[in-house]
Amino acid sequence: MEYAKGRIGRVFTVRIDHGDDLILELIKLAELENIESAVFMLLGALKEANLVTGPKENKTPPEPVWFSFDDAHEILGIGDIFLKDGKPKIHLHAGAGRGDNTKLGCLRGESEVFMVIEAFVFELEGISARRIADEEQGFAPVDFERVSDLE
Repeated sequence: MEYAKGRIGRVFTVRIDHGDDLILELIKLAELENIESAVFMLLGALKEANLVTGPKENKTPPEPVWFSFDDAHEILGIGDIFLKDGKPKIHLHAGAGRGDNTKLGCLRGESEVFMVIEAFVFELEGISARRIADEEQGFAPVDFERVSDLE
């Protein structure tokens, strides 16, 4: 286990509108506000999206199982923002449901907002964390560097 200690800095309340791409809008916010480390929650609906709902087999690197939809689904999500290769990288897990069909997974690629998504972004201060690609494992885990010992 590795960890870093910090504190919550700026807090952003964000409305992402109908037709916008959810992940691209979160990246834009991070770039505009120079957010390097953050956690966020969101709620609303997506018209279309792709979720990875697990690996096909329990081995690494994983081959993903995909679930895609192109009809409006309600979503509830939690994620983080850390830099990868100097640019904001979004890692977002969300539950998406419509009627009796509910899925939980990692949102990847393009995603179109239906009506509105409200996001609450909490910037993390006092830590330095970056995503570093691990080709053997097939993903980019968070790597921590100690910046300060905040009490």
